[in-house]
Amino acid sequence: QVQLVESGGGLVQAGDSLTLSCTTSGLTFSDYSMGWFRQTPGKERQFVAANSRYGSTNYADSVKGRFTVSRDSPRNTVVLQMRSLKPEDTAVYFCAANRYGSAMSPRASEYNYWGQGTQVTISS
Repeated sequence: QVQLVESGGGLVQAGDSLTLSCTTSGLTFSDYSMGWFRQTPGKERQFVAANSRYGSTNYADSVKGRFTVSRDSPRNTVVLQMRSLKPEDTAVYFCAANRYGSAMSPRASEYNYWGQGTQVTISS
């Protein structure tokens, strides 16, 4: 059974940093590309960042230069480091796994497995 479990969400002030982790089990982590998405009430899930099995990365324009996605392969974990946070970054953040390991797709429909999400709230 594949599981993706996010952690690290919380409430911080604008300008602060926060690190999210997503630990996977039940899949061969090194075969998968990993993505981060976020969602606010009433809106579609929005692409944030992706990391291929080779370590290549792709970012949404809104987070470039502020967010960094990386892999901790021995722990089967993907990490999203978020800096200079803004109130508009407030959302539920989801990690996802794509069986096409070289892909860094911004399309949620291309991901095969999802975590349950973790809330990130940025106060102004």
